[in-house]
Amino acid sequence: MSDPASPSPPVRRSPLERARDGWLDHLRVERGRSEHTLRAYRRDTDRYLTHLAGHGIRDPKQVREAHVTDFLAHLRSGDEEHRPLAATSAARAVVAVRGLHRFLAVEGEVEADPSQEVQPPTPPRRLPKALSVGEVDRLLQAASVGDTPAALRDRALLEVLYGCGARVSEAIALDLDDLELGRDDGSSGEVTGGVVRLFGKGSKERIVPMGRYARDALDAWLVRGRPALAAGGRGTPAVFVNARGGRLSRQSAWNAIKSAAERADLHGDVSPHTLRHSFATHLLDGGADVRVVQELLGHASVTTTQIYTHVSTQHLREVYAQAHPRARG
Repeated sequence: MSDPASPSPPVRRSPLERARDGWLDHLRVERGRSEHTLRAYRRDTDRYLTHLAGHGIRDPKQVREAHVTDFLAHLRSGDEEHRPLAATSAARAVVAVRGLHRFLAVEGEVEADPSQEVQPPTPPRRLPKALSVGEVDRLLQAASVGDTPAALRDRALLEVLYGCGARVSEAIALDLDDLELGRDDGSSGEVTGGVVRLFGKGSKERIVPMGRYARDALDAWLVRGRPALAAGGRGTPAVFVNARGGRLSRQSAWNAIKSAAERADLHGDVSPHTLRHSFATHLLDGGADVRVVQELLGHASVTTTQIYTHVSTQHLREVYAQAHPRARG
């Protein structure tokens, strides 16, 4: 009969477990990784080592690429104890596994890294959120409550973000010389030629046409609102200024949109980029060519712009499903 007071024999760890613990110690001591990251890596590799043990693999030298690929498939399909993982979570686990095997290869514990060619799954690209035309109208109306300088400024700012597809950084960087509000042609009385010069990423310049609503809102702000606020500053050339007469900040621009969205009773996250997304989506819905939209947005590659075509296609599906007599069944 064994002595109940005698210590339990130490749990014998497999070579893979010892190798994994050595990798985590390296990350903690040599790389300074946080405890939160280390816990996540341990959790992901615990599942990996359990999976390998189920196939009789307990030594790093036994692991082949097929085993890593099989583990990825196992993550995505799930089992009785684990639900299937989304691409983002599975990718995180694969990154941990690849880190372990890369460490072992660099340390000379194995001849080659069996995970080198196994790519983490690519998460589905999230479609940008776009407001409907009616929601944009409500938002813009809500931005100009009253006739105060701040209300005139906020309406003009939102009209530029939506009417020109500008990034918030581009809008607040606008100087007076970057605007061409157009002029009366002398015959019909119509104002023509409104454009705005925007400086995008890498200071890349582009000229974007300005619609009547944006032009009128800017004109009202520049004539009736900006002089009152700019008087308190030091003569900044900025189009959009704050109550002290200085250039409007990004945070203030965000707050203007948030306040307008609340007044318009728009639920969800409405940001400056939401207006840019809506600009692109509504152009495509109206029949604009994707390469024209690319130029207006200032995208270096049309591939970036093409995500908006998916949004537009979804809109077409919804209209079809609602309108076509044979769409429902």
